[in-house]
Amino acid sequence: MTTISNNFKSLRQRQQCALIPFITAGDPDLETTADALRILDRNGADFIELGIPYSDPLADGPVIQAAATRALNKGTKLEQVLEILRDVIPSLKAPIILFTYYNPILHRGIKSFLALIADVGVKGLVVPDLPLEEAAELIQTAASFGIEVILLVAPTSSQDRIDAIARQSQGFIYLVSVTGVTGMRSQIQNRVQHLLTDLRSVTDKPIGVGFGISAPEQALQVKEWGADAVIVGSAFVKRLAEGSPTEGLQAVEQLCQELKSAISLQPVGSAK
Repeated sequence: MTTISNNFKSLRQRQQCALIPFITAGDPDLETTADALRILDRNGADFIELGIPYSDPLADGPVIQAAATRALNKGTKLEQVLEILRDVIPSLKAPIILFTYYNPILHRGIKSFLALIADVGVKGLVVPDLPLEEAAELIQTAASFGIEVILLVAPTSSQDRIDAIARQSQGFIYLVSVTGVTGMRSQIQNRVQHLLTDLRSVTDKPIGVGFGISAPEQALQVKEWGADAVIVGSAFVKRLAEGSPTEGLQAVEQLCQELKSAISLQPVGSAK
C-alpha cells in the first residue's frame, strides 16, 4: 500500500475528512509555489495537488487557465517544477499529487515521465483527459514507481462507467461535482450526494470531491454527504494571484485554515 492509500486509511480510522488544496506551479513564480506548498502543509492540507501548467487545459476554468498562461509566459517548465519539488517534498507531511494532461506524459514517454516525478517524491497523479479505456498502461507502470493514478468520475457517468472507474482508480476516486470545467460555484449540486451513494455501493475506496468548492460551508456540506476528501482549486489559485506574493500567501494560509476548520470534527454549524 502506497503513501496516499496509507494516509487515507489513517484519516478514515480517525474519522477525518481530508483537505486537498490545488495550486498551479509557477504562478506567480516558482519561489512562491515552493512557499505556498510549505504554508499549505503547515495549515491543514492532508495532500496537495500541484498543477503543471499546460497550453490547452481543457478541464480547467478561467481562473486556473489564466494561472497556467501566466506560468507558461514566465517560461515555467516541468523540469523546473520538479527541481522545486526535490527541494520542498522532504520537508512536507502532505503527499504531492501532480495534475497534468496526457500529452506531456506521452511526449516524454510514460516510463520516463513517471521515473522523473517519482525521483523527486511525487506520490499521486491526476490526468483529467486520460480516457478510462487507455488508462491501464499508465496505472500499471505508475504502480511500479510507487505512484497512484487517480481517476475522475463525472456527474454524467453511467453506473457501468462508475463501476469501471472505481475498480481502476488508485489512492482515491476523484468525483467531479459539476458538469464542465473547474471553477468556483455558489452552490454544490445535490447530484453529488447521489453520486457518492452510487460510488459507495460499488467500492470502499476513498472518494474526494472537487470542482466548484470554494467556501468552508461548501466543504462542510460535501463532508456531511460522506466524502473522504474535499478538493479546492480555483479559490486557492485566485487568492495566490491577488496582490503581492506575500499577500497571496497570507490569503492562501487563511483559506486553508478556514477550510480545515470547517471539515474537522466539530458540531455542525460551528465552522466559520
